[in-house]
Amino acid sequence: MEFGTTSRTSGKPGPRRERSPGGSDYAVLSRQVQEAGLLRRRPVRGVVLLVVTAAMLAGSWWLFVAVGDSWWQLAVALPMAFAFTQCGFRGHEAGHRQTFHSKRLNNAAGLVFGNLFVGLGFGWWMNKHNRHHAHPNQVGRDPDIESGALVFDGDDAPGRTGAGAFVTRHQAGLFFPMLLLEGWNLHVASVRALRSRHTGAPAPAAVEALLLLVHAAAYFGALALVLSPLKALVFVLVQQGLFGLYLGASFAPNHKGMEMLSRDERLDFLRSQVLTSRNVRGGPATDFLLGGLNHQIEHHLFPSMPTSALPRAKPLVRAHCGDLGLPYTETGLIDSYRQALGHLHAAGAPLRAGG
Repeated sequence: MEFGTTSRTSGKPGPRRERSPGGSDYAVLSRQVQEAGLLRRRPVRGVVLLVVTAAMLAGSWWLFVAVGDSWWQLAVALPMAFAFTQCGFRGHEAGHRQTFHSKRLNNAAGLVFGNLFVGLGFGWWMNKHNRHHAHPNQVGRDPDIESGALVFDGDDAPGRTGAGAFVTRHQAGLFFPMLLLEGWNLHVASVRALRSRHTGAPAPAAVEALLLLVHAAAYFGALALVLSPLKALVFVLVQQGLFGLYLGASFAPNHKGMEMLSRDERLDFLRSQVLTSRNVRGGPATDFLLGGLNHQIEHHLFPSMPTSALPRAKPLVRAHCGDLGLPYTETGLIDSYRQALGHLHAAGAPLRAGG
């Protein structure tokens, strides 16, 4: 595809996609990154981050107990949802082997911060997320853009009927409200995945199931001991809703609204990752709030690179893309949401056009 052609879903001019012989463009960049020492794991920093995150979670539960049977618990739901999402970020880093040299230690961290602390199946997530990294924004290959509650490929919209059609027509406006259900969706998917285990799972299904059960027992047990039934119900709805909203809003800017590839389209590794990914501008505060996901281009090119090294890799990656004439997309957080919602709105256009 040359300049001036049309992208599959956005209707915007598509970028140049010539292959480079043998993938040498990526090899040059990889060599620069390795020589800069950016792929070196920093286990001490990783342990400190794990401890800080666990302390945030423990602090939110301490606050929960201290407030007691009060409607002020709805305010406690906010820091607890924040801590849950930060635990998810730690699981993400462990899943990419960013934290420790040992695969076993990384798996243990992922199981603790995923299954035990949050109730999110680490093995299910790893399988799904690895497929996403292998085929980002590729129709029929990337599980993150499969049609479900939302439609990301406009070609799938005409087949929707009933409530599904209504959601698709209005999915841009419904996107953030629907994220309030994402926490529950992740819990359900984690349990369902235990029925069919994939090769290379980080732990036996029985181990993952036990950790999920311990989490559920501790979570709902604490609610039952501290809160009245009505307050407990409202607290769960608010805390899990905010968890899903924060987690979903952290991942949404990364690829939504970027170029989508057809199932049979083949690009070299560098271009398939860069053209489908978007960075979000910001400093250390943004890095912390988004778990480093705002450096999505660098993360996709070097998944095992520690999150703390991603900002230092950015100048190398951006310069290399500039030398190749390859678009390097970076924008503000609000604009990233605007682009993502614009894509969802465009994907639902066939149903709106049909009345």
